[in-house]
Amino acid sequence: MQRSRFLLYIVLAFTLASCARAPVRQIQIEAIPGRIITAPEALRSDVMHEVGPGETVWRLSRMYDVQVQDIVSANRLPDSSKLEKGQKLLIPNAAPLRSVIPIWPSNKWKYIIIHHSATDVGKALSFDYVHSNKRHWKGLGYHFVIDNGTSGKEDGQIEVAPRWMHQEDGAHCKAGSMNYQGIGICLVGNFNSDSVSARQMEALVSLVKELKKHYHIPDSRILGHGQVPGASTDCPGKRFPWNDFWRRLKS
Repeated sequence: MQRSRFLLYIVLAFTLASCARAPVRQIQIEAIPGRIITAPEALRSDVMHEVGPGETVWRLSRMYDVQVQDIVSANRLPDSSKLEKGQKLLIPNAAPLRSVIPIWPSNKWKYIIIHHSATDVGKALSFDYVHSNKRHWKGLGYHFVIDNGTSGKEDGQIEVAPRWMHQEDGAHCKAGSMNYQGIGICLVGNFNSDSVSARQMEALVSLVKELKKHYHIPDSRILGHGQVPGASTDCPGKRFPWNDFWRRLKS
């Protein structure tokens, strides 16, 4: 896969009070390959966005290349720091969506664990509801969700979960203590019966390349959930295309 299929560039992060809390950089990845970051007017349009877990007005402004104040004004937000999960916001004159991936300074992450949702449809918000209300976890258990074009999300869109934003333990793989040292990435879909979409695979490879490079994670520590010693599952599914994944990752 050519890196140009996913346009990545580095954005200086806002300076925060504590260096430990500040990402060292922000990677931006297009949800739809081939679209450019600085979008001409012809590609822009008003968009209704459903707020996902942990999303903020600032993150939405980066995702859609829109000024924070424009989003605040269009929605008459009394307090832009307080968004509700599931809240609908108008994003005025939005550019094509791109995912914004913060890269944090940390020695915590030693593994990358790949999952499937084992559902045909889904998104971070719906998984967050199940994990919070059915399993009684502290919200969404994964660090990233890669969408498949259902539930109002773009195919290949990368959703960043609150556990990643706060650099918290996951709730995605108890075996091998991976919740404490493994970055959990979930692709929406059931790969025992269906296939990973081309855009999901491109997004996964781009994300894993960046994570493994920054956190110095060797290929031997990039595992499917079911490959973790002690895990009793076929996740991420019997049809997950490991050969294609490794070929792309090494290219």
